[in-house]
Amino acid sequence: MIPVEVGEPSFRRQHFHEESNDDSLQAELDVLDEIRTNAQIVAEACKQRMTRRFNSNLKPRTFHEGDLVWRATGSARRNSSEGKLAANWDGPFRIRHALHNGAYKLEELSGKIIPRTWNSTHLKTYYS
Repeated sequence: MIPVEVGEPSFRRQHFHEESNDDSLQAELDVLDEIRTNAQIVAEACKQRMTRRFNSNLKPRTFHEGDLVWRATGSARRNSSEGKLAANWDGPFRIRHALHNGAYKLEELSGKIIPRTWNSTHLKTYYS
């Protein structure tokens, strides 16, 4: 109780019944699992709506073996002497092998193999 309720009678204190209060608390505990399940369902639905909304704006990129592509230049591979005017894309490269999960193995036009795989988000089509 707060100090104001000690001196002044309140509606809550006048109509309090300990037996009915215990029964209502037990009833709330009984439906607690149902409330958690409903909250989980609502959270999953929210995640699905967010995923659907995000994926609606994506433009999937697929490449085939032999296609020419640009490769994104990361900040680690950029020439620091060029500053902010450095190129954002390297290339062109040829798709050597297309994996089925959106990753690609690249090779230079001279035939030198690039050692690691590249995700399609870091590649774009090279038009010659």
